[in-house]
Amino acid sequence: MEAAARSWRRSSSSHSLFQFFIFSLAILLLMLNVPHVSASEITNKASRKTYKSFIKKACNSATYPSDCYKSLSKYASSIKTDPEKLYRVSLFVTIKAARKTSFSISTLWRLKGLSRTERAFVRDCASTISYAIDEMKQSLTVMANIQGADHKSELIENIRTWVAAALTDEGTCTDEFDGQKVSYEVNKNIKKTVLNLSKLTSNCLALLNTLSNRS
Repeated sequence: MEAAARSWRRSSSSHSLFQFFIFSLAILLLMLNVPHVSASEITNKASRKTYKSFIKKACNSATYPSDCYKSLSKYASSIKTDPEKLYRVSLFVTIKAARKTSFSISTLWRLKGLSRTERAFVRDCASTISYAIDEMKQSLTVMANIQGADHKSELIENIRTWVAAALTDEGTCTDEFDGQKVSYEVNKNIKKTVLNLSKLTSNCLALLNTLSNRS
């Protein structure tokens, strides 16, 4: 009887050791499969969240807040929480969109069957968008001199003048279509792209307040 008991205890002990080994192995495999998150990664994630919150708050004052945040949040790591960088990036984004719009309008020349009136609209719109690009570039040039300037408020007003002029030119492009008979293709391509550009430009104008409040 005692021998049987000893045999049972040995068997039970071996079984317990085997279970402990399996449990330890499972824990080890689980730890190996869990991705390691370093302190720097946690810090970077927190920083990006802070940067995006800054952009979102700034965009709340824009004419089209959701479009503003969508266009700028991808540059959060560059903008950080700097109002001047925020505005500089908004100018770059708007100029990039203006160039894309200009290209889109220029492709309309390839459409067959355009009337003389439609070709005139396309030509005039291409010209006004070209003016808008130049005006946005002028505002970017002024922006390059704003850091540390003693007359910052004056420079901000110069930027406001250039951006407002660009927005006016963009509006002139689509205003010519009102009450005129143009093809669906021409109307859709120009109005859609110019409307998107106008939203960015309008936001750019509104975001000047972030600089004004800092000056």
